[in-house]
Amino acid sequence: MDLTSYAEWAVRLVNDPHPPPELTGLRDELAAVFDGTGDEEAVVARLNALLVRHPVRPQLSGHDGQRWHLHLAVSADGTDDAAAGAVMGLAAVVAELGADRLGRCQEPRCLRAFLDTSSNRSRRYCSARCASRANVAAYRARLRSGQ
Repeated sequence: MDLTSYAEWAVRLVNDPHPPPELTGLRDELAAVFDGTGDEEAVVARLNALLVRHPVRPQLSGHDGQRWHLHLAVSADGTDDAAAGAVMGLAAVVAELGADRLGRCQEPRCLRAFLDTSSNRSRRYCSARCASRANVAAYRARLRSGQ
């Protein structure tokens, strides 16, 4: 089962400046995970603490004409538990690919979170827009310095 989509939901939550009030605390805790990516032990400790508070309750589901499939995190009332899914998704990415796959955009005015799913661990920006903005700024700086 690919848990990347759950981890991507966590990234969207971290990058949301105005999350629903009930998710603000979780957003801040997940942001701390991305902020600690230089210290793998700290990332793992934060994720483990979040996994305890947001346990995963997988359930088979068949809806909307789809075959049976697994919903990773279902709360006691039968609805999706987005918090548990997001935490589990990030934990799976760290376990499978490493904590260095969680990152913050290198464009100084941005700092949004991202998942580096590239084959060579080379992602440095949250989007093509930020990468382009940084490359143009570097080019203009080189022109100004006469290089």
